Amino acid sequence: MDAIILAVHVTISVLLVGLILIQHGKGADAGAAALGGGGGGGGASSSIFGSQGSASFLSRSSAVLAALFFVTSLTLAYFSGKTEGVDSVTQSVITTESVKAIPQDLPELPQ
Repeated sequence: MDAIILAVHVTISVLLVGLILIQHGKGADAGAAALGGGGGGGGASSSIFGSQGSASFLSRSSAVLAALFFVTSLTLAYFSGKTEGVDSVTQSVITTESVKAIPQDLPELPQ
């Protein structure tokens, strides 16, 4: 389950970066209007600070992808807290009883 959510998360993040990079910035319009592009003479204030109008397809789709990105981020964070962690390395070692009894008929060691 974690792997599927992680794959969706990475896919959404790549798509989100791509969508943001291909969008036309609002600053480009303001700079072109202020420098006199598009009509001779300085731009009117309505072209710089004009009404935004309806949101375009790219901005709406990037908003949806951003919301999905947050949902998958929170889901991954939730699942990462649910895993049972090992407190110590020695707890993960499986011990077996391999100690054999010492025979009683051994001679004593010289000193």
